[in-house]
Amino acid sequence: MNSYKGYKELDCYKKSRELRIFMSKLVKKFPTEEKYMLVSQSKRSSRSITATIAEGYGRYTYTDTRNFFIIARGSITETMEHLATAFDEEYITEDELNKGDELCETCFKLINGFISYLDRSKTRGKTANSPIPNS
Repeated sequence: MNSYKGYKELDCYKKSRELRIFMSKLVKKFPTEEKYMLVSQSKRSSRSITATIAEGYGRYTYTDTRNFFIIARGSITETMEHLATAFDEEYITEDELNKGDELCETCFKLINGFISYLDRSKTRGKTANSPIPNS
């Protein structure tokens, strides 16, 4: 088995995965008429976060990686909006909204931290431990 873990070791990925799982469980309680609307949108936006982190990490260039992490950050705010809609439509409780928002905010901060790391690495040049070349 390959010991390469890459993006799976990133805190922002781990927490985003937790958010994705939370959302997947949460939408199961939405009404059937939301299956192709809010359920689908909520699943897609939360799944997009982890998928975009993985894809961005695999780009191996500063510019591409940074852009993908910015896109992942956008998917977090989209997920937050879906949570707000679900609350407004009375599909979820205030506690569920708060838990989802907390997960989203944590993911957002962790992604910002990784973007800052990329920016610092770019300024100093690629380090031996950096997955992203300075290009």
